[in-house]
Amino acid sequence: MVQLYNLHPFGSQRVVPCKQEPAHFCCGQDVLFVASTAASCRVEVFAVREQGRCEPLGSFATLGPVLRMAHSSAGDYLVTIEEKSKATFLRAYMNWRCMSAGSSRVCVRMVGHKMEESYSETLKEQMSVVEMPLSDPPLCISCCPVNGDLLVGCKNKLVMFCLKHLVINQNVTVLDFERSLILHIDNLIPAEVAFCARHIAITTELDVLILKLELVQQSAERTERCVQGVSAPEKAVDEGSPSTRTLQLELDEFIICQKPVELLGEESKLCEIPITLETTELPTEDPKHFQVQYLLFRRFTPDQSPFGFCEETKLHSVQLLPVYQTGTTYEETENKRKLLSLFCFFSLPHVGYLYSIGKLVELISTYQYSEKSEQAVLTPQFLHVITSQNLQCFTVRCSAAAAHDEDPYMDTTVKACPPVTLDVCTLRMQLFIGPRAICHFKNHIILLTKADTEDITERRKPARRMLSRKADSFKSRTNSESEPGWNLYIINTVSTIQLYREMVDYSRTYENVKTESCIHLLSEAHLLVRAAIMDPHFLKSDEKEDLLRAFRESCAFLGDCYSRFDTKDYHLALPYYRMSGLSMTEVLKRLVSEGDEIQTYERGFIFYLTHSLNEDSNEELSKESGNKVLQIFYLADPVQLPHILCSPCMRNVCPLTAVKYLQKVEKRMPSVVLTLTKAFLALKMGDLTMYEQEMDSYKETTLACGFIGQPRLLRQHKEGIVTPTEFAVHLKEMQPGLLVAATVALHENSKIELEEADTFFKMLCSSSENTVPQLLVDFWEALLVVSSQEEILQELLLRVTSQYVWRISKKQLPETKPLKTTEDLINSCSHFGLIFPWVTSIMSVGCSSDKDYREDISRLQSLLCSQSINIASALPILEPLTEADNVGLTIRVLCNTHLGKYEEVIDLLLQRCPDAAVFYAQYELKGDNQALWWNKLLPELCKRTRLTGNDCPILISSLKAETLSVVAMELELRDFLSLLPEDGTAAFFLPHLLQCIQRKLLS
Repeated sequence: MVQLYNLHPFGSQRVVPCKQEPAHFCCGQDVLFVASTAASCRVEVFAVREQGRCEPLGSFATLGPVLRMAHSSAGDYLVTIEEKSKATFLRAYMNWRCMSAGSSRVCVRMVGHKMEESYSETLKEQMSVVEMPLSDPPLCISCCPVNGDLLVGCKNKLVMFCLKHLVINQNVTVLDFERSLILHIDNLIPAEVAFCARHIAITTELDVLILKLELVQQSAERTERCVQGVSAPEKAVDEGSPSTRTLQLELDEFIICQKPVELLGEESKLCEIPITLETTELPTEDPKHFQVQYLLFRRFTPDQSPFGFCEETKLHSVQLLPVYQTGTTYEETENKRKLLSLFCFFSLPHVGYLYSIGKLVELISTYQYSEKSEQAVLTPQFLHVITSQNLQCFTVRCSAAAAHDEDPYMDTTVKACPPVTLDVCTLRMQLFIGPRAICHFKNHIILLTKADTEDITERRKPARRMLSRKADSFKSRTNSESEPGWNLYIINTVSTIQLYREMVDYSRTYENVKTESCIHLLSEAHLLVRAAIMDPHFLKSDEKEDLLRAFRESCAFLGDCYSRFDTKDYHLALPYYRMSGLSMTEVLKRLVSEGDEIQTYERGFIFYLTHSLNEDSNEELSKESGNKVLQIFYLADPVQLPHILCSPCMRNVCPLTAVKYLQKVEKRMPSVVLTLTKAFLALKMGDLTMYEQEMDSYKETTLACGFIGQPRLLRQHKEGIVTPTEFAVHLKEMQPGLLVAATVALHENSKIELEEADTFFKMLCSSSENTVPQLLVDFWEALLVVSSQEEILQELLLRVTSQYVWRISKKQLPETKPLKTTEDLINSCSHFGLIFPWVTSIMSVGCSSDKDYREDISRLQSLLCSQSINIASALPILEPLTEADNVGLTIRVLCNTHLGKYEEVIDLLLQRCPDAAVFYAQYELKGDNQALWWNKLLPELCKRTRLTGNDCPILISSLKAETLSVVAMELELRDFLSLLPEDGTAAFFLPHLLQCIQRKLLS
C-alpha cells in the first residue's frame, strides 16, 4: 500500500502584512485575528478575500498580552485570555466589525450587567468589551461552533457561559453571556479544552477526558437538594492541609508513570475522575438541569512513543469537529443546522488519534508522523500537521463515518461508501522553515513560521524553495540584518475538484500494477468529494454542479475497479454503479471490448449484471447488447441464463439465439426453469410445436412449482405496474388450472402479494378495477385450500363470500366456468363444510328463483356451514341477500346459529318453514342447548297444533315423531307430565308416557 502519494493539496501562499510579531492568531467567518507579542498588546484584524488576499480592517488594544484567543462564528465574537500585572483576565470582544467603518469608540461592561435602552443604542456603533470575572485564573477557552456558548478551563473546574441574545427594543439586540454551569473536577488542571454541542474534551499533559452534558427533567424537590449541595465541590478544590502540601512537595521530586489506559463509552466511568455540577444561572420558569455522561478516557505515558522516552511528551491540539446533515442550509444562526456526527482529535508529539463520538465511541484513525509535531488542525477533508521542518497533509475518515451515520441504506446493494477503517495516507509533506503554529479557515491554512538565525541563512540558498508567493504580496525584505525571521502565511488549499482530478490521474499509474493502491486512491478521491458535498456551504457553492458531477464520476471509477479487478469486495461494483447514475448500456460500453472473444469477466461485473437484470428496470438493452450479455453469462455463469432472459431489459434479445444458448446449457444442467424459459421463447417465436414439446417434459404440478424459480415468466413490473407476460396470456386461454396453481405457489413462497395477484388477474382478464373475474375467484378458492396464515384466510373468506353474494344478488353468472365445483371444494378444503340437512330441507320447500345460480348459492352455504369464517365480519357483506326466498332464510338462520341465537332461529323457522324446524333442532340443539326442546319447541308445537287442528299434518308428525321422542328420553316423568297440555288427547301422548316410564324402570 502506498503511504505517501505526494499530491499537491497546497496552492499559492501569501504573507499576512502584520506590523508586529504574532503571538497568537485565530480565524473568524471571513477574517483573521492576529494578537501581537507582549510589546504592543494589540489585536490586528484582516479581511480574508479570494485567493487568500488579506486587507487590514483595523486593530484594537487589549488589556495586556494575549495568552489564548478564540473566535465564535455563532455570535461573531472574539474571546481572549489576557495577562496584566501577573493577573489573567477573560474578555469577549463584541461588535468589533464597527472598526472597519472608522469607529474607535469602545464600551467596556461587566458580564450580566443590565443595560438601559439609552446605553444600548450606542452599542450598534461601537465595539463592546465584556469582562467575565472568575474566582480562579482562566487557563484555556473554547467556543461552541453550534450555539456560541463559551467554555473556560480553570484549575479543578470548567465554567460554561451561555450566549444570550438580549432584545432591548425592536431595533437593538445585544449579545451577552450568562454563567450557567460549573463542572468541578478534582485533581485536574486542563491544558486544553474543546467544546461543541454540549460535548466537552479536556486534555492535561497525558490524559484525555471526553464528556457529554445531558439535559434531564427534575422535580422541584430535586432542584432544591441540588442547589443546597453546591458548596461541597468548593471544598474539594481547596489546597488541602499542611501535611498534604508537604507530601506533595516530596512527591514532586519523583516522576510517577502510570499505566496507559483506554476506556470507551460506559467503561469510561471507571476513570475515577469525579465530576460535580453546580448550576449558577438565574432562576427561570424552565430551568435546565444537566447530568454528565462519560464518553472516553485515555491516559498515555511518556514512554508511549515509537521514538523512545521523551521528557517533552505531552498532548496537544485537542479539537471537536462537527459534521452536519447533508442538505441543511447554512444560516446566519448556525444552530439551525442539524448535527449529524461529532469527531475528536488529539495528538502526542509523534502520534495523532481521531475518535468518532457519535452513536458509538470508537477510534477510527491513528496518524504516525515522520518527526515530532508542533501542532495539528483537523478539517472535514484533511488533517494538517506542522513539524519542525514540514507542513504535512493527511487524509481523514470523518466523511465516511458521517455518511454511515446518516444513511441507513449505506453498505447495501443501493449505496456504498469507502470504509472508516480505510488506511490513512500522507498526501503531501511541504517544506517550511520553522513552523510554529497553524489554524484552518475555509480553504486556507494560516501558518506562523519563526526561523532561527541559521535557518534564515539556510533559507537564502536556492536549493531550499517554498511555495511561490503571489506578485501582489508585500515587498520582501532585502536587508538580512533587519529581517526578524518570522512570517505569517495564508496558504490556499487547491479546490476540491482540482485535487480530485489529480488523485484520479495519479490512480491510473497503479491501475495495472497495484490494484489495491488504485482502489485506495480512488476511494480517497471519492471521500474528498463526499466531504465537500456534506459541507453546509455546499448548497451555495459555485462548484455545486461540478462536485455532484465529480461524485457520480468517482462512483463510476470505483465501480469499474470492483468490476475489473479480482478483489474480495467485488460486490461493491453494484452500489457504486448505481450511485454513478450510469445505465447498463453505458456500463457495458465501459467494460466490454468490441470484438474481443477471449475477454474474461471478473466476479464484480457478473454480480452487477446479475442484480441489475434481475430487477424490474425500465431500461431495454439493444439486440446487440442483449446478445453480448447472453455470451457473457454463457461463459461466466451459465446457470443464470434462464433468469436473465426473463428480465425486462432483455426484451429485444433474439429468441432464436437465446434458445441455442439454453440448449447448450440444458445438456449439462437441465432444470424446470430452463424448460419453462424455452417454452416462453417458443411462444415469442410462434413455435407452438416446440412450446407443447417443452411443456410436456414435466407434470403440471412440477411446472407450477417451476414458476417459483422465476416468477417473471408470468408477470413483470413496468413503471411499478404488474403486467402479465405472453406466457400468462397463453396459459389463461389453454391451461387456466396451471396458471392458478402457479400463482398459488408464488404466493405461498412470498413471490407475489395478495393485492399484486388481484391486479395481475384483473389485467390478464381485461377486467375493470371493480370487477372480479372468475379466474381470480378460482385463485382465491385454490389459495384457501393451501394457505395456513389466519389473517390471509379471513381475508380470502370475506372476498369469496362477497363475490358469491354479489353474483346471487345481481343475478350475475361467472364469465368462465369455475375450475372447481362445490363438491370439489368441500372434499379438498376444510373451510367449505358439508351443507346441513336442514339447509337442504329449507331449500327443497317451494320453488326458488335462484336455481340458475345454484353453484354460487351452495358455495356460500357451504362456507357458512363451516366454522372458519368470522360471521361478525361477514354480516355486512351478507346483508344484500333478501330474506323473502329460501336462500335468504338459510343465510339468516346460519348466521344466527353461528351467533348462538337459537330461540330466534326456532321462531323464524316455525314461522317461515316449520317443516325444517325439527330437522334444525335435531342437528343443532345438543348439549347445553337441548333444553330448548322442551322449553321452547314442545310448547310451540303443541300450541300451533291446537290452533290449527288436524289441518297441519307436518306439525303433528314433527311433534309426534321427533319432539316427543326426544323429550321423553331426556326428562323425568314428573317434568314430562308438567309440559303436556291439559287439553290434549291422552291417546296422542300415551305412547311417549309409556316410553318415559319404561326408561325410568330400566334405569
